Amino acid sequence: MENTLLPLIAYAFATSATPGPNNMMLLASGANFGLRRSLPHMLGISMGHAFMVMVMGLGLAAVLHQSPQVMIGLKLAAIAYVLWLAWKIAHSAAPTEGKVGAKPLTFLQAAAFQWVNPKAVAMAITAVTVYGGTGSIGSVATVALVFAAVNLPSVALWCGMGEALRSLLQNETRLRVFNWTMAALLIASMVPVLWA
Repeated sequence: MENTLLPLIAYAFATSATPGPNNMMLLASGANFGLRRSLPHMLGISMGHAFMVMVMGLGLAAVLHQSPQVMIGLKLAAIAYVLWLAWKIAHSAAPTEGKVGAKPLTFLQAAAFQWVNPKAVAMAITAVTVYGGTGSIGSVATVALVFAAVNLPSVALWCGMGEALRSLLQNETRLRVFNWTMAALLIASMVPVLWA
């Protein structure tokens, strides 16, 4: 594991910091709700993905490699869920408008999303396959901990960028354009991972 620790950190950073469904949602959440209110969303992504890495490393990855039908089912569930999330983002209103239901994803919602996020699933399978070492609980736990440690600051950057845009988005028209753009980018972020 010592020889693969730096490459694992680099892989975790490259996959966590690049655009994808989680980061597009956090950019929108930061802009609409701010960093503090989006903290459960960020923690849900990081902890939810680390849990997924553990489960994948303890055997689920091998099952998924042998079951293409399950992967197709996951992709279909991902498409449906991302379309629903994109609709929610597109129709978000500024929290100051008092719109009922305008709130960021919860910890559990964000953690559950990892299981239908094709990028997160691919990241987890690759991480445990390439960096999981012996497949022991210790080596899999190390991979999961590295991902959690690298992922949280990476996703926080996206949320922080969204929050930095808040003053620019005080105008209702600009906020609406931003939210519709984020919804479209969320859908577009699924295309590469769905074809992988």
